[in-house]
Amino acid sequence: MALDLNNFSTDMTSKEEVRSDKKLRIGLIGTGGIANSHIQSYKKQSDVEVVAGADLIPGKAEKFFKDHGVDAKAFTDYKEMIDTMDLDAVSVCTYNRTHKECTVYALEHGLPVLLEKPMSVTLDEAVEICKAEKKSGKIVSVGFQPRFDANMQMIKKIVQSGELGKVYYVQTGGGRRHGIPVSWSETFIENDKAGLGAVGDIGCYSIDLVMNALGNPKPITVTGRATDYFGKTPEAYSEVGKPECAKKFSVDDFASAYIRLEGDIILDFRIAWYMHVDTPGDTIIFGTKGALRIPSTDCWNGSFDKPMTLYHDVAGKPVETVIPLLPATPNLFDLKIRSFLDAVITNGKAPVPTSEIIYNQAIIDGIFRSSELGREVEIEIPEI
Repeated sequence: MALDLNNFSTDMTSKEEVRSDKKLRIGLIGTGGIANSHIQSYKKQSDVEVVAGADLIPGKAEKFFKDHGVDAKAFTDYKEMIDTMDLDAVSVCTYNRTHKECTVYALEHGLPVLLEKPMSVTLDEAVEICKAEKKSGKIVSVGFQPRFDANMQMIKKIVQSGELGKVYYVQTGGGRRHGIPVSWSETFIENDKAGLGAVGDIGCYSIDLVMNALGNPKPITVTGRATDYFGKTPEAYSEVGKPECAKKFSVDDFASAYIRLEGDIILDFRIAWYMHVDTPGDTIIFGTKGALRIPSTDCWNGSFDKPMTLYHDVAGKPVETVIPLLPATPNLFDLKIRSFLDAVITNGKAPVPTSEIIYNQAIIDGIFRSSELGREVEIEIPEI
């Protein structure tokens, strides 16, 4: 039977939006880098008003709101903001190291949270977030906007269709040949702030790409290694003119891992901020009936620009079928913001739920535990 390509050419991003009959009052925790994307998107929403923001650096929140032309109250203490302002929800845009504490405090005060990725630094922190979320009855949606892209959704549709048969092996990853992110902020490379390097910055996207397509199977064991061979060398910053960053670098710039997932699936992963090749390889999903090749990108934080290829047999002969590339979904960040707002208005489920992303965090946690111990580690996620 010939493969019906119409099954793999539908735009699945259309969704009826919900609008509030009153303006939702939003607070921002953290007004650095990624907060710029949050406020720009919130400003596009007719039923939203950003009324407050907190940043521990004095004057930073004030300047942030002035730069964006927003009349909002500025704080240096996010707890004071939550305690004194009438808010409907918050975006947590802080350093990775403070994701847990800010999110838990907001939940304890009855506020839904849009939490930027990675969910946290450790699995224990992720568990604390999930427990606070369950106790509060409010939602936490984690900031993986690639899930809203039509081509990313197509990957999941193909896998879930059964066209590949039983999936038994997945190869994924990505990376930049030269790309340690210090051009506009050096907090990405400092352990006391970021906690994670390449793995937390772009590796979590790669993991979510395949875990979401597979239906988020539970991780069982991890054998992993994280290294910092490049970040500590001045040469790594020659293109941005910041050789002094070599002395500040205290996170990972490369990691690889071999992960056993429930359902007898192997996940082979690698990610890099800096390497001597253009790509560590395409993402490939192996199944008993076919295999899917997804063209590599440097970080998987959007879409991809080359078509996928499905490898399968027809009448006993090997065949390659090119899956038509859908137009990249525009305004992914806006879709992330809007989907969160819709869930807040309707008291609905989180668009990117912690119950799924905790597996992502468990894998990341396992990579670093395994790297430190020099052996395979088991993953144990407590009952939430």
